[in-house]
Amino acid sequence: MLDRKLIAKDPDRCRAALARRGEATVAELEPFFDLETEWKALKAENDDKKHQLKQGGRGFKDLDPKGAEAKELRQTLGTLSDGIKAAEQRIREIEQTREQLLLALPNFPDEATPDGADESDNVEVARWGEPPVFDFEPRPHWEVGESLGILDFEAAARMSGSRFAVLRGAGARLERALAQLMLDSARSRGYLEVAPPFLVRRHAMEGSGQLPKFEQEAFKTAGEGELFLIPTAEVPLVNLHREEILDPEQLPLKYVAHTPCFRSEAGSHGKDVRGLIRQHQFNKVELVKLTTPESSAQELEELRADAEHILEILGLHYRTIRLCAGDMGFSAAMTYDLEVWLPGQQTFREISSCSVCSDFQARRAAIRYRAAPKKNRFVHTLNGSALAVGRTLIALFENYQQGDGSLAIPEALRPYLGGLETLTP
Repeated sequence: MLDRKLIAKDPDRCRAALARRGEATVAELEPFFDLETEWKALKAENDDKKHQLKQGGRGFKDLDPKGAEAKELRQTLGTLSDGIKAAEQRIREIEQTREQLLLALPNFPDEATPDGADESDNVEVARWGEPPVFDFEPRPHWEVGESLGILDFEAAARMSGSRFAVLRGAGARLERALAQLMLDSARSRGYLEVAPPFLVRRHAMEGSGQLPKFEQEAFKTAGEGELFLIPTAEVPLVNLHREEILDPEQLPLKYVAHTPCFRSEAGSHGKDVRGLIRQHQFNKVELVKLTTPESSAQELEELRADAEHILEILGLHYRTIRLCAGDMGFSAAMTYDLEVWLPGQQTFREISSCSVCSDFQARRAAIRYRAAPKKNRFVHTLNGSALAVGRTLIALFENYQQGDGSLAIPEALRPYLGGLETLTP
């Protein structure tokens, strides 16, 4: 959440920051100023009325309780009291509406985030490895998986509909091995493994920035006990320290979790209809950090390196992109996307986003630390996939396919598969 006091104090700066995300976003900010003006006027007027009420109450000591003057004063004070109650009701309404407006506004882009409107304005900052060379026409991952008998879309469609998949036999083992490799790598780099709930309450989704903006993309339970299926482990990991005040010695806190993720993919009809790219359910290993504002920039670079490390030990060609302001996620202040090369589709595809969210999520989830005696500050939060397991599986299928229809196993994965070197049809 954005800082309400900062918006009220420096509206031009806030307009300029949100304008970097697009003019439509700036328009969402304007109702806030009208509400803030009304709120300030009502607060000042109500404070004055409360003062009058207090002063007026003292006047009874000099009056005959049964006299006309006392009666008139009671009527005056009653009118004041009614006005105060009505104003307080309106103030609460304004504060609730203002809160909803702030919850719907995205984070300010960091100064280091490039300007731009969409992905065409993103900036490539690094590239690692070389694309594999084949002496045959490489196939897309869905053909590789189906020909090996380890990827089944038809069975998934019969039980669940479109945008689901079944991994069979060695396919299921391979996905599990990838997740284990990622978890082991994260633990070796100082992350604490967490097994969080997959269902969370509304305030947890609001805390990490998924709600209210993206409610149409969430799956949720019906009835009074409304719960949301997590779209990413970022949600429960960010909320681990909800409403806590942390000791600075604890920071940075570094967490890793392997969870299923659930997304309706609303608005993506017609996009990536083949294969494993846009599934309603997929697995991901997520990294989350909580740190001080002073160290968050460096922590982002280390987070990016943690995710890149997985691609490198798997021998996968990738590039690192710094997203422009218009293409960033809702909660992010700055983001690196890692895009892996898919030879079967002759394109790069996002496999991880590593973002620093400044204090945006911490304000929403009320996560602070003791910066000094009697002074608490909001932490900065960071998150990144290391990696999206399903998309890593896609990359393995397309990069390690062989001309005879088999699939070579990267050396780093073999210990997790009992030394298996090749999958054959």
